[in-house]
Amino acid sequence: MADTKDERGSSPATGRQDRAARVAAMQRAERARARRRRVALIAVPTVLVLGAGAGVAGVIAAQPDPPSLDAVRTFEYTAGAHTPDPVQYAENPPAGGEHDPVWLNCGIYDEPVRSENAVHSMEHGAVWITYRPDLPAEQVELLREAVEDREYALLSPYDGLPSPIVLSAWNKQLSVEDAGDRRIGAFLSEFVNGPQTPEPGALCTNGVGTPTG
Repeated sequence: MADTKDERGSSPATGRQDRAARVAAMQRAERARARRRRVALIAVPTVLVLGAGAGVAGVIAAQPDPPSLDAVRTFEYTAGAHTPDPVQYAENPPAGGEHDPVWLNCGIYDEPVRSENAVHSMEHGAVWITYRPDLPAEQVELLREAVEDREYALLSPYDGLPSPIVLSAWNKQLSVEDAGDRRIGAFLSEFVNGPQTPEPGALCTNGVGTPTG
């Protein structure tokens, strides 16, 4: 952000230390979550191989290749541009740019949210998952499961999307057709407080909005 004052009201040095500690804790949590997902995906069949008068038992672990994020679009928005006015964004939904001085509280929303506040949350490291309002309920439930345990994630319906589901982080965006797409989890793991984040670890609470989950 362009302001030099820490948004949490603490001194700059203390704010940087607190933020560094929060980012480190979130990175550890993300690594642990990724390990749990890998374990859940591993199939372990036991194969018995018989030789000449001898038997050999082997355990083969088959793990699927990680999904490719080559389809992620990259943008070049500069952070810190605040305005209380409505913004006409080039992308739908936005992937960065001018935004409201107050961020949107991270969480799950059942109604559309104001883009200008959500973009500020993205500047703080959040991934914003948007979906068409007519997305089937079972698809929405899969999206809720993907974000419900993440501190820096937003989920909301959004009118006029170019695809059924769009994932946005600051300067990053991915469109998918189905909530079961494995790239959703990969996008969250890569870009929640990822290297593209202008202010990693800044607050995603104490802003505006009341999530339902």
